[in-house]
Amino acid sequence: MFQLETISPKMLDYYVDRRDSLIIDLRPEEEYAVSHVRNAISVPYDTLDEWETFPRGKILVFYCDRGGASMLAAKKYMKLGYRVRSVIGGFLAYHGRNLVISA
Repeated sequence: MFQLETISPKMLDYYVDRRDSLIIDLRPEEEYAVSHVRNAISVPYDTLDEWETFPRGKILVFYCDRGGASMLAAKKYMKLGYRVRSVIGGFLAYHGRNLVISA
């Protein structure tokens, strides 16, 4: 069995422009609209079950506000055979160069 790979908030910048990665923001859409990591897609955690599949060839990089929901989502998709990462500390711990803040 595979072990869940976690990454630091700083490491999230490594995945932003990679073609083999999909960054998934699990926070509510209202929070995503205010600020998020560049190139992340908004998939609120409470709607995750509506998303049956993500691209199989991509590394799914999940983040939420503090890290708990992203850990649960990453475990779920890892069991489904996806390559996944979970950001420790979540968005609140992210202070990288790819922060998007909406006006």
